[in-house]
Amino acid sequence: MVYLTGAGPGEIELLTIKALRVIKEADVIIYDRLANPQILKEAKNGCEFVYVGKEDGHHIMPQDDINETIYQNSLKYNTVVRLKGGDPFVFGRGGEEGAYLKERGVGFQIIPGITSAISVPAYAGIPVTHRGVAVSFRVITGHESPNKKSSQIDWESFKSDDTLVFLMGLHNLEKISKKLMEIGKPKDFPCAVISRGTTKEQKTVVGTLQNIVTLSKNIPTPALIVVGKVVELREQLNWFEND
Repeated sequence: MVYLTGAGPGEIELLTIKALRVIKEADVIIYDRLANPQILKEAKNGCEFVYVGKEDGHHIMPQDDINETIYQNSLKYNTVVRLKGGDPFVFGRGGEEGAYLKERGVGFQIIPGITSAISVPAYAGIPVTHRGVAVSFRVITGHESPNKKSSQIDWESFKSDDTLVFLMGLHNLEKISKKLMEIGKPKDFPCAVISRGTTKEQKTVVGTLQNIVTLSKNIPTPALIVVGKVVELREQLNWFEND
């Protein structure tokens, strides 16, 4: 059995009970860059570890090879854990990995993880919805494949959305802020960039669409971007960085 497992946003205590159980039972753990390495210490003696991390501009292993690595390990071991930062189905390529296994007759289960899209803003004191402020939110990739002939992001549709959360978008922050202003978002519309969320290294920069690029110039990855009036609630709800 292959368990496509969400590791959560970074804080080890945000790992689910089910995820922890299969990690303890795993014969091999195939893990990525965003999974907290402390989680691996929960594995049993003799468990094999395979690193397949990816970061912007540098892939240890292409996705097609990752798919095949998971498959080949399923032929060798009874319990395979594919450990992925966040949630496997939120820009985690878990669907592709599951489909690859299905085509080859390999059983798999999905173990959802707490996605950074809601947990990281929460740790920064920014609720993605709030009565009287935001009744909806949208999660958007901030890093589309450079091989695409055209963007799948419908920027015009963001005019009515209350809260926008961009994942993996730090390197495209200038493009994102410009696009949102082009569709009519005010220059002083609030936004935040949150780096290394839910960890001790968390850092949050708050600004506007006009100045956020300058303010977050030196912030490290991984980071996500929150755009919306809910950002203003951070003044009241910031709890984690004040501890």
